[in-house]
Amino acid sequence: MDIKEYNPSAVGTANGNYFGMPFTAEESALVLVSVPWGVTASYGGGQEEGPDAIIGASVQLDFYDEVSPNEWRKGIGTVPIDYSIQDRSKLLRGEARRVIEFLEKGGDVERNGRMAARLGRVNTASAELNREVYECTAEWLAKGKLVGLVGGDHSVPLGYIKALGEKYGPLGVLHIDAHCDLREAYEGFTYSHASIMYNVLQEVPQVERLVQVGIRDYCDEEVALAESEERVVQFSDHSLATAKFEGTTWAAQCEKIVSSLPQRVYVSFDIDGLSPDNCPHTGTPVPGGLGFNEAVYLLDSVVRSGRRIVGFDLVEVAPSGEGDEWDANVGARMLFKLCGLILKSN
Repeated sequence: MDIKEYNPSAVGTANGNYFGMPFTAEESALVLVSVPWGVTASYGGGQEEGPDAIIGASVQLDFYDEVSPNEWRKGIGTVPIDYSIQDRSKLLRGEARRVIEFLEKGGDVERNGRMAARLGRVNTASAELNREVYECTAEWLAKGKLVGLVGGDHSVPLGYIKALGEKYGPLGVLHIDAHCDLREAYEGFTYSHASIMYNVLQEVPQVERLVQVGIRDYCDEEVALAESEERVVQFSDHSLATAKFEGTTWAAQCEKIVSSLPQRVYVSFDIDGLSPDNCPHTGTPVPGGLGFNEAVYLLDSVVRSGRRIVGFDLVEVAPSGEGDEWDANVGARMLFKLCGLILKSN
């Protein structure tokens, strides 16, 4: 479409694209890939509904953004959602749920053939999903596109981060989250949502730094790994809040966070990194967290530093089953900020 013919101030069009944008993926500088997968959710669920919910809410956005004005004009395209992923997710979610309930009752999966088989099916399917995400994103990267990934639970970007590592070489991950996600095969699931950053460290050698911001719910095992792994730098929610209470500005804290990142940056944004008033229905909400504007300021600080955002994901947006669109509304607005900033930095 000729951008001159498009009126961004008109009523949003529910055309199936994020933000109702008129661009095709092929003619856009940035393409958004949806991964509606939520198999290993260990508390709340519904993450597989995130992409559809965000698309629905995103049509209500206005496009002027003070942080990255008019960057959207470079084109934000939507890759059609593969609903077979969502169908598989819903089937496998039942298998995973039975394994989790069995473990919560003190069961030993290795001693129970049926549960071991269920666990095996989930792990095999999750590995296959990683391959599909890798192939899809690598294809778009090979076409010279920037790629943003929309989940789904936090397990889904592993294949994409592998593709980015192969394309760009050394890079850092800015990980905004309430959780470290450094557990090895949490609940037996090799590719659990709670294991994504453990798997990144193990499987993506190009990641030379993992900078975790806002974390506030984690275990001894994760602390030990972070302390022993020189690539991991943590800015916990407690440390950030303490510095704020003692007079350190957010600008100064962001400067410190950004200075720990290399030149090329991948942003992994779990929506529960924000305070729960922004994401009340996400799978594992935790008190505390970043405010919306604090998160945007941090992301903008990355770009203003001269660093390049080479990719991003937005995950764990779970809409309410009661028709409350607040989670999707916040998710859509954060997605638009991420889109603008990756375009601005490239």
